[in-house]
Amino acid sequence: MIDVAVVGGRFGADFLPIYRSHPDVGRVGIVDVNQDALDTVGDRYGIEDRFASIEALLASDRYDAVHVASPVRFHVEQVVAVLQSGRHAASAVPMATSVDGIRRIIEAQRAAGKNYMMMETMVFGREFFFARELHRRGKLGPLTYLRGTHIQDLDGFPRYWQGYPPLTYSTHALSPLLALAGARVQKAHALGSGRLTPDRVGDFDNPYPLETALFRLDRDDLVAEVTVSFFQVARKYQEGFSVYGQDRGLEWPVVSNGDEFTVFELQPLNSQHRGRSATATCVPTPDRPDLLPPEIAPFTQRHNYDPGGGRPLVDQHSGHSGSHPHLVHEFVRSIVEGRKPVVDAITAATWTAPGIAGHESAMRGGEAIEVPDFGPPTRFV
Repeated sequence: MIDVAVVGGRFGADFLPIYRSHPDVGRVGIVDVNQDALDTVGDRYGIEDRFASIEALLASDRYDAVHVASPVRFHVEQVVAVLQSGRHAASAVPMATSVDGIRRIIEAQRAAGKNYMMMETMVFGREFFFARELHRRGKLGPLTYLRGTHIQDLDGFPRYWQGYPPLTYSTHALSPLLALAGARVQKAHALGSGRLTPDRVGDFDNPYPLETALFRLDRDDLVAEVTVSFFQVARKYQEGFSVYGQDRGLEWPVVSNGDEFTVFELQPLNSQHRGRSATATCVPTPDRPDLLPPEIAPFTQRHNYDPGGGRPLVDQHSGHSGSHPHLVHEFVRSIVEGRKPVVDAITAATWTAPGIAGHESAMRGGEAIEVPDFGPPTRFV
């Protein structure tokens, strides 16, 4: 049994009931600098251990692991502090927004000898499991082209999101592509598009509402196209990926409508026609409760969670394609089993650094930027 504390009562609240329900987790605590949020979330989920700062948590002798779900600008400092305290660390994406930040986490993890896991939702969602299974069975054929998209309007979000450099938050769009291809990015070519309005510029060195990149991978002459936008794009939210092989292709829906991929399958060449036709079939992507303990399997879907103690039921949503219980289970089991998590520090670096290079390329008008090689990432396929 391990004890886990979660930093951040907003996004972190999505994970509290999963940790509380996991059979290998004992005590669960929460950290938030906002006392009202701390009390509200703590009361809702029946969390007794509440800390007003991460420093207060780390000064205590409690908790084996800490899940950092705070705003992006705190990820590096808080993860390094957790590791240096002798605890295991998980972190929301991205790992960091600079190569120096990436290296600091890698060095802290190695020095501490504890686990670090980046909680990348897209490689634990039902769509990725579906795509991975087809690829493992050879149904896609050799891969030819990869595409990822993350378009989300952040108007009305806290000010620290204003002007955020889009590609530095590209792991949701890029990581499933690299995981399926078993590859890393060697070089980034990117451009920014549009111009942020003055009220959206923020504190970053970024003038673009949208950035798009071509990433050259290190195997099979593959290229991944990735587009990320947070402002001034009139489109419904999309966070997805498409994969095209020589035999079949998987395409994320234009508008999400029930967890379905469009599966394209090339047909045999017909001597009466030029080119090969392709069928298009909408295929549901099912949950994978077989990968989870029964105690947390319900969290892949929206349901009423009972926090106990006579408290009201909580309407618990299942964001990010049902990935949250899979993330928690992998982090917890990696600690219990004494092994690296699948999205360890090196894998996280491999998925995070290309976006940093991509933004640098966009700021230089599309100049090719080499991506550091941190070592071999985890093999997913």
